[in-house]
Amino acid sequence: MIRSTFLGAALLGLAPAVALAQSPEGPVSYEEQLAQVEDQLVYQAPIAGVQNDYWFNYQTDLAEARKELTKDLRRSSDAEDNRDAWEEYRAELADARGDYAKEMAEKGYPTGEVRVLEGAGR
Repeated sequence: MIRSTFLGAALLGLAPAVALAQSPEGPVSYEEQLAQVEDQLVYQAPIAGVQNDYWFNYQTDLAEARKELTKDLRRSSDAEDNRDAWEEYRAELADARGDYAKEMAEKGYPTGEVRVLEGAGR
């Protein structure tokens, strides 16, 4: 549920939107757009500043997802293969982020959450 909230917020302009993104080859697929949004949600620093096995596993998962995306895009023969590669990449990023956040939360480190309430501050 949190992931869909992040994606929805990003696509609504609360994060840099990529809805109109285009590459030199032409329009970017919807799956690639979602992957780009998910890529923006990648943790840039360890939760609570703690570099532990969970952080290093997360970094390994990200590297593997990127390597697999590159391999899949090289092997793709049509637009459907490209879309599948980007969707798999997006899912792997989301899973890695969720797993890392869950492990850190179980260890007692707050992962933080942003909530936007309608009518707040009025």
